[in-house]
Amino acid sequence: MLARKSIIPEEYVLARIAAENLRKPRIRDRLPKARFIAKSGACNLAHKNIREQGRFLQDIFTTLVDLKWRHTLVIFTMSFLCSWLLFAIMWWLVAFAHGDIYAYMEKSGMEKSGLESAVCVTNVRSFTSAFLFSIEVQVTIGFGGRMMTEECPLAITVLILQNIVGLIINAVMLGCIFMKTAQAHRRAETLIFSRHAVIAVRNGKLCFMFRVGDLRKSMIISASVRIQVVKKTTTPEGEVVPIHQLDIPVDNPIESNNIFLVAPLIICHVIDKRSPLYDISATDLVNQDLEVIVILEGVVETTGITTQARTSYVAEEIQWGHRFVSIVTEEEGVYSVDYSKFGNTVKVAAPRCSARELDEKPSILIQTLQKSELSHQNSLRKRNSMRRNNSMRRSNSIRRNNSSLIVPKVQFMTPEGNQNTSES
Repeated sequence: MLARKSIIPEEYVLARIAAENLRKPRIRDRLPKARFIAKSGACNLAHKNIREQGRFLQDIFTTLVDLKWRHTLVIFTMSFLCSWLLFAIMWWLVAFAHGDIYAYMEKSGMEKSGLESAVCVTNVRSFTSAFLFSIEVQVTIGFGGRMMTEECPLAITVLILQNIVGLIINAVMLGCIFMKTAQAHRRAETLIFSRHAVIAVRNGKLCFMFRVGDLRKSMIISASVRIQVVKKTTTPEGEVVPIHQLDIPVDNPIESNNIFLVAPLIICHVIDKRSPLYDISATDLVNQDLEVIVILEGVVETTGITTQARTSYVAEEIQWGHRFVSIVTEEEGVYSVDYSKFGNTVKVAAPRCSARELDEKPSILIQTLQKSELSHQNSLRKRNSMRRNNSMRRSNSIRRNNSSLIVPKVQFMTPEGNQNTSES
């Protein structure tokens, strides 16, 4: 406004606005990295430009099972309605070709009783009655108002054909509904993973660890865990591999590599020369563009169906120098699991260097443990001194309160001049 009224020069106003814009820091939100596997286990992958759509129809049963529930229910309803309507048209055509509809329209009520043996289907007078008879045949209701006769071999053929088609539709659709309700990933909903993974020292080695548990009492038979690292790499020839998968071994003392998932377990991977994490330190982990995928497979004890649970950990979800707290305790002869502490971790002493540097210089681990021990002792001393100070303050405050409660002595003068001291 002032510039428009020529009170302040326009050049000064523009320079002032430009200076204010320069002073304001422009903070751009960092876009989250696209992860290959979501925390829920779903694959974060979109299929585009698929030209050969007919391949899905070659495996129609799997296509129906993979559809969403609303689409499956629509197809389930429409398959029965379309079959009823199709055979209703066929029954109406049979009655029309045989002349049953005209016979019912021309004859009176007394004369209609003689038509029962001369028509193909009794009481099929219109398309509505033909539709009701189609439903009765396919669903095998049989109210008794409409029935077949021996007059039309074509009607018998239609009856046989509708029964066969109805059985096929029932088998396919009911099988599809059963498979959708008993899918393997439904069981995986009760297989849980810790929100974060940790890297800490175990048995003198840096280890990558996470926790897995089963909320149901029915067990997963022959459960096994696989770990893969997915990251973007470039070959020496310059080829960019956007999703490069690397298997990393799991530290399992059992040769069969199966786990007994009766209680939550901490799965451990020793970071050695075979590990893709061998050259990564704590400072390098923040800038790493990698994703650790965890796959748990096993057979459901109650159904015998193989199930698979998945999750992943990106660099921001890996805590360096932490350890999972213990959640399994023994109470009155029974092992108890506290799932409220399932993902809780505590900070422990761990070297910030990579596993390669730790193997080359084992003294780093000793120095780290000594520093942690000194810091632990110092913290204990501080706590003890604070407790002493608090106890001394409490004792002083108690003494002050007791001194304030002491009754003062009162002196009384008698007429003879003697002093009598009494306490009130």
